[in-house]
Amino acid sequence: MGRIDYLHDPDAPPANSVVPSVVAFVQNDAGHVLMIQRSDNGRWALPGSSHDVGESISDTVVRKVWEETGITAEVVDMSGIHTDPGHVMQYDDGEVRQQFSIGFRARPVSGEVRTSNETTQVRWVDPSDLSKLDVHPTMRLCIEHARDRTRPAPYIG
Repeated sequence: MGRIDYLHDPDAPPANSVVPSVVAFVQNDAGHVLMIQRSDNGRWALPGSSHDVGESISDTVVRKVWEETGITAEVVDMSGIHTDPGHVMQYDDGEVRQQFSIGFRARPVSGEVRTSNETTQVRWVDPSDLSKLDVHPTMRLCIEHARDRTRPAPYIG
């Protein structure tokens, strides 16, 4: 399924859904960040996606990291809630979703990186190299909030 992201674009289609989603900032002991290249839009991102009925939000984080990367992760804490109504994602099936993403910090427990039907590449990235990747501005904001451990409470916006 293809996806087009619109960010504060007056020509963007109106949103017709809001779906709670997660993103996982998984950092290993060397400080590298687990990043995926999405198969639907080709951009680099943190692992994550929509929350399913019947699971806890932390289960969603663990499931999505495993499905998309082959890494089993453990949730550490929450880094922020991102709900920019000016960011909508249009999918091939007609859904136009308003961003609603809960960011979490996690640590890897086991596994080896591998791709999935949702990812074309998966890699551990040195934080100094994150700026070289094609990352959507709202995802970059999620990464910045997760990296900022000086904030006394999770970002809400």
